[in-house]
Amino acid sequence: MIECAVRWSPPLPAEPRFLALLDELEQGRYDTYRQDIDKRRFLTGRVLAKTVTAERLGLAVEEVSFDATCDDCGKPHGRPRVPGAPLMLSISHSGDLIGVAATAGTPVGLDVETATRRADDSLIEYALSPAEQAAVSGLLAEQRTTAFFTYWTRKEAVMKATGKGLKIPLQSITFSGHDEAARLVSSGDAALDPARTRLVDLKAAEGYRAAVALLTSDEISVTEDFTTL
Repeated sequence: MIECAVRWSPPLPAEPRFLALLDELEQGRYDTYRQDIDKRRFLTGRVLAKTVTAERLGLAVEEVSFDATCDDCGKPHGRPRVPGAPLMLSISHSGDLIGVAATAGTPVGLDVETATRRADDSLIEYALSPAEQAAVSGLLAEQRTTAFFTYWTRKEAVMKATGKGLKIPLQSITFSGHDEAARLVSSGDAALDPARTRLVDLKAAEGYRAAVALLTSDEISVTEDFTTL
């Protein structure tokens, strides 16, 4: 059984005790954001990830240092990791909710989205496979929006787990029904094998949809907690 822990938090205030946990590169990224809420989301993601890392590795949070070098371009905006540590992390945020998923080395992807905005036809055609489009076609507007973001978060979660992101065409992957337990049914990309992909739809919070994906053939156990830092 592979365990995955998901921790949620609202945006933290830009207080010195939190800002002090950012290293020089992270401070540089923080400073590039123009909107206050974007700064706070980034800050919260890093503080939350470092808190989870410290707990799992038996460190003081001040001792945690991430390498976030992007494998493609070398810039510091990749997945945060502690070199040599048995730990994989994934950070996601939307609206007023920030989350971190952590495993003991199994590739993991987390996605959360506000599910209150409208899912129009062009977005559905862009993101969903033909089978998924058929599944949402007869739903009322509110139900269709919920179903769409259930599919969307599943897709984002598995793509994050592979590290390939949107290099995997969204329409090339098909999931089980939006009202069924999350499962990858088929994939047109070699990076995603249904036999080695596990997913869970998360509770997150009211007005949000979220999912976590692990690249493993083992069964998984996922726990969710809200935290106040």
